[in-house]
Amino acid sequence: MQIIARGAEAILYASQYEGQKVLVKERIPKHYRLEQIDEKIRKQRTRKEVRLLSEARKCGVLTPKVLSVDEAAGKIVMEFVDGERVKELLNDKKNFGNIKKICVMIGEAVGKLHAAGIVHGDLTTSNMLLREGEMYFIDFGLGNFSRRIEDYGEDINLLHKAIESTHFKILKACWQNIVKGYRAKYKDADKVLSKMQEIEKRARYVERTKQV
Repeated sequence: MQIIARGAEAILYASQYEGQKVLVKERIPKHYRLEQIDEKIRKQRTRKEVRLLSEARKCGVLTPKVLSVDEAAGKIVMEFVDGERVKELLNDKKNFGNIKKICVMIGEAVGKLHAAGIVHGDLTTSNMLLREGEMYFIDFGLGNFSRRIEDYGEDINLLHKAIESTHFKILKACWQNIVKGYRAKYKDADKVLSKMQEIEKRARYVERTKQV
């Protein structure tokens, strides 16, 4: 078992399933919770994540294919997407010429998700992979189903913060092209972008009041 990542909620590790390399996501039991409650929470979150991955694919956003699910154990066995993380691609000066194209792809994918009523919940370039010219979104563990513009605004706001903190040197070019792709795939994009600005203003106001 090769551990890929370890988070507060789950571990990700590479394994073998029916002769192929796979990625396994296993939700860790939380011993501070009552056992029955913990099992219920892990089961529900596992079921929802599988559904999110499936629905994302249906609306045209590539995600790892789910191969097996054990809800009781909180375990998802899925396709191992051997691609390059968008985070590294955008930070590599050699890929400067492809930045606009990659960012349009990001925006288009987010637009498709929101048009289908899907909130990713953790939109960072670490959760995006490029394989053979195609964009994959991974880790829907914090995702949800929603039709609220507010929820989409928070999703987009998180993405903007991630780009700002991780790719600040190319923020303007990145964001312009993400917005371009987003508008192309979601008819209410401007409402969401307006809500994002509102969310940012609220956050700045709260921060200022803390400093007073």
